[in-house]
Formats: sequence, C-alpha cells, structure tokens
Amino acid sequence: MILEPLQPGNGPIRSQHYLPATGRNVLWGRLPCAADEAVLDIESGDDVTIDTLSHEGILEDQGRDPRRFFGGHGVDGHYVLDDAIAIAASDYPRDRAVDGPHVVTGPIRVRGAKPGDLLKMTLVEALPRVPYGVISNRHTKGALPGEYPQGLETVSAYAEVDEDADGTRVGTLPLVHGGPKLVRFPLAPFLGIMGVAVSGDTRPHSVPPGPHGGNIDINLLTAGNSLYLPVQVAGALAYVGDPHFAQGDGEVALTAMEASLRVTVRFEVVPQADALQQFGRLIGPLAETRDFLVPTGMSLDLDEAVQHCVRAAISLLGARYGMDSHLAYAYLSAATDFNISQVVDIVKGVHARIRVSDFDGVPRHAG
Repeated sequence: MILEPLQPGNGPIRSQHYLPATGRNVLWGRLPCAADEAVLDIESGDDVTIDTLSHEGILEDQGRDPRRFFGGHGVDGHYVLDDAIAIAASDYPRDRAVDGPHVVTGPIRVRGAKPGDLLKMTLVEALPRVPYGVISNRHTKGALPGEYPQGLETVSAYAEVDEDADGTRVGTLPLVHGGPKLVRFPLAPFLGIMGVAVSGDTRPHSVPPGPHGGNIDINLLTAGNSLYLPVQVAGALAYVGDPHFAQGDGEVALTAMEASLRVTVRFEVVPQADALQQFGRLIGPLAETRDFLVPTGMSLDLDEAVQHCVRAAISLLGARYGMDSHLAYAYLSAATDFNISQVVDIVKGVHARIRVSDFDGVPRHAG
C-alpha cells in the first residue's frame, strides 16, 4: 500500500476546526433539515477539516463488516478505517428499505447565513484516507438496470491506488476478474455530496439531489473549486459526504471510485444583494472553477434536466453580463458543453461549462 491510512484524529489536519466522522457528527442515509442541531458553529470565511466516509464496504449487501469485506480483497486490517468499523457495527437507526446509503458529516452552522443568501463551499484540500476504493453496481439501479448486475448479487469492483513512474497517483482495475493485467485511470478526488439543510422537520433521502445540493456528483468540484447553494434555513446547516477518488460524467454503474477522504472546506456567506448581482436568482446549485461557470439542471427525466440546465445558463448570462436571452441561447449552442453529471441518483443531473474567458472585457451587468 502506497498511502498510510488517515484514522480519526491522526495525520494532517489543515484547519483549526476539525470534524471527525464519528458519533453525533454523522447521519447515515438522510440529509439534515431545519430541525437538526448543528455539530459545529463557525464564522463565514472559516475553513473546516472534515473526515468523510465512503458507504462502500459498510452496507448490508457487503456484509456490514468492513474488516471482512476489505480483508477479502487482501487489505490488511491496519488500512481499514476505525470510523467505518464503528458505524458498521453500531445500532444506528437506518432502515435500508427507506433510507439512502451515504454517510454524511455535519451539519455545520455558518453564523449569519439566512434564506436568500448563498453559501459558497470551496474544496480547499482533499486527502485520500485509504489507498483503495470500490465501484459497485447494485439493486438494478445503474444506467442499464435490466442488464446489470447480471446476477442477483451486488457487484463491487475493488480498485487500488498506484503510482506512475512520475509519482502521479492513479486508480487501477483488472481487465478480467482476478487477472494480472490492469487498466489505469486518473484520480481526481471530490465530494459527491455538498449541501445545505432543507426547511421543515423531515430529513431528505440521501440519494436524489435537489435545490439543496446533496448528492449532485459533479466531478468538476475538485480542490480549488466552489459550489454555491441557496440557503434555506438560518445558519445554512451545511454538510458533506459521498467521497470519490474518481468519477466519469454519468456515473453509469451506480457508483464511481468511492473512497474516504479528509477534506478541508471553506464556508462563505454571499449576502442576497451580492448573490443577485453575481448570479441572478439561483434556484439550485451553481459550481465555479477557475475556467468555468457551471449552472445545473435536475429532473427525474434526463431531457427535462437538460432543459432546466439550459434555462439556468441563459438566466445566469443575463444576470451576470446583461446578455439577451436569444443571444445567450445561441452562444450556449455554439460554445458551451452540457455534461451529464449522473444518471443513477433517481433525480438525474446535467451541468453546463460556460468558459469565463469568453467574456473577458465584458463588464458585469449592474442589474
């Protein structure tokens, strides 16, 4: 193994706030709502180092025993995370028939955040906690539900982290089960779940994403990039989870390379007036990288998700640059890629990649 495990409390912790994925700091299968108590209070602009746990290896169809599950793939017990063992062995009140699989760390109250504002969540750092991951196809829920898995059992492909000659870390999978030949692919760690609490006293299921964010699975949200979310409750009550080492757009087999991360996230409140000037009125998540503005669209129907994303992109260009809607529509057709975020989380996701360099020299629209 090329990486030492980052057990709770051990190893590098970048920020003054540290939130382990233990005890009351986690929800399993549900996302926070307004009725939940924050496990940490911070100021806008603060960084928080957070341990996240992959659900792969702890679920019932994998034996709910990560020592045994990963041991079956040759992983020494030293490399199995203590917090994964603890939650799998706990009596956490999760009903697999009605709750999701994801372990979520939080919620975090950001002082001063209120409905109408945006919460900006920036991934500052993402450190692998283990040198392996799992890619599963289960419960006939992938992009080809009538074809895979081919039997009744969950198929969980074990993937290892390796290093190329230049020291670059890559993921590996065998070409044939148990075979020696490997396919190697780039790693790009990110969080599949970044979100804010919903109003009311009902915790949402952890699988379908929505205006609150949640399980959006946008693989552009690697270190250095940000997600903006409309605040729904006082304090925002933010959370993270569903860590990935790698994912292709679409995530067609149901999961990607799921593996636990220690992340540092910066939380910043964007007041309503500033939010309106920068982005217009957002009704759902918006990502931002150095190169792209990334509006999103979501729906049970993929065609509708694309339509929602196109409308969001047109609205964004109008609010930010004063661009006429018919010209924004034309520009998007000529110059913008629309990518499938995922097709496996009940609510399907699409995101657009609008190049900010195309608007160099264009003044921001004053509204």
